[in-house]
Amino acid sequence: MAELLLDPNIRLYVFIPIVLICLFVGLIRHYVTILLESDKKTELSQVADTHLLRRARLLRENGNHIPRDAFMMRRHYFNGPNGVLKVEKQSPAAANPMTDPSMMADMMKGNLTNMIPMVVIGGWINWTFSGFVTTKVPFALTLRFKDMLQRGVQLTTLDASWVSSASWYFINVFGLRSIYSLFLGPDNEADQSMMMATQMTAPGAPPDMKKAYKEEWEALEVRNHRWSLENITDHILYKNNSVDSSYQIAQKAL
Repeated sequence: MAELLLDPNIRLYVFIPIVLICLFVGLIRHYVTILLESDKKTELSQVADTHLLRRARLLRENGNHIPRDAFMMRRHYFNGPNGVLKVEKQSPAAANPMTDPSMMADMMKGNLTNMIPMVVIGGWINWTFSGFVTTKVPFALTLRFKDMLQRGVQLTTLDASWVSSASWYFINVFGLRSIYSLFLGPDNEADQSMMMATQMTAPGAPPDMKKAYKEEWEALEVRNHRWSLENITDHILYKNNSVDSSYQIAQKAL
């Protein structure tokens, strides 16, 4: 296959504009979602469960910084026969969106801010920038990737490593997660892949605290304790002896 040489104008008028369009659409989606988001009522029991699991996780991750007796006492509070993580929790029941108008409204808002812009912008980009080859991946690919990376470019002799403009748009839609996290933080509404994963879960289903309690209990149960400051006294004595020896050598030299 003959090697292609792309026109530099493709970089300025196709490649970069698609990246900027996807980026700004994601930023606008984030702020529109925040404006349309309805206030959700949180029950006191859910807040208590969340804080309890957070305390157990902090003990599991940072338990080496406290003595063994303190660690075992706290673990007994969580994992003992009558520990707080041994309390039986009921599995949550998924709410029926047909009987909750607020849930139906949230679903409609999610479709309005996610699916409709994706279809409209994708159709407009496919119509405006159709037929362009924008870039090439820096490694060889098999022919199975042609349908995924070369949408809108029907050339059987073209190497599978080249990426068309339509495929470049979809790569940016699902591949700008790090850029969104840099601008908006880790918990943002701009990442299309995270939004689609959220929509695939049961709408309105509360977190399964029974499963979360069991997982945290198992993780804390197998946690071994080794105090990080166990030999700190020996290190201090060794350091003091080294300082005294250096001081005595300096006195003799004088």
